[in-house]
Amino acid sequence: MTSFSLVFATSNVHKVEEVSALLPEFFRIKSLESIGCTEDIPENEPTIAENAIAKALYVFDKYNIDVFAEDTGLEVDALNGEPGVYSARYAGPERDSKANIDLLLKKLEEKDTRKARFRTCMALIMNGQTHLFEGIVEGTIALELAGKEGFGYDPVFLPDGYTKTFAEMSLEEKSKISHRSRALKKLIKFLLEK
Repeated sequence: MTSFSLVFATSNVHKVEEVSALLPEFFRIKSLESIGCTEDIPENEPTIAENAIAKALYVFDKYNIDVFAEDTGLEVDALNGEPGVYSARYAGPERDSKANIDLLLKKLEEKDTRKARFRTCMALIMNGQTHLFEGIVEGTIALELAGKEGFGYDPVFLPDGYTKTFAEMSLEEKSKISHRSRALKKLIKFLLEK
């Protein structure tokens, strides 16, 4: 199969690393930098799916290039789905992962259930058409941080069926079950069938 490249509309190096590790050999990611996009892409939509679409549309409209974008949120049942679409900015606009986790754990102190899920939505814009792919992994929020791998809420997220947080898993282990990998597999399947 001939090689195929798509722009990934993110400046998050962790997400690029995670997605790159999952791609088949024929699939190459182009960075925003490689197309001359250095500005912050707005993320102001009310849902994870709409944020993913908005980011992809921003790049497509401005650079007229096929692109995919993703948005991910942690949804905690006892907090009515918080932090959800605000996951990266839960404790403020600084996007401080430690402050976000501290706030989450504080809010869960008096709660009976710690059930949660990671939800990823990937939006692909190809030939002017928008396609959406979703990946979900169910789990619980741990009582305290564990592990040094991963990023974001990984140190407190225990996926169902595992005794390790995402941050205690290698990238390879996490990628077998993660929300991002589940969404990406659907996107890749779609591209292979095209």
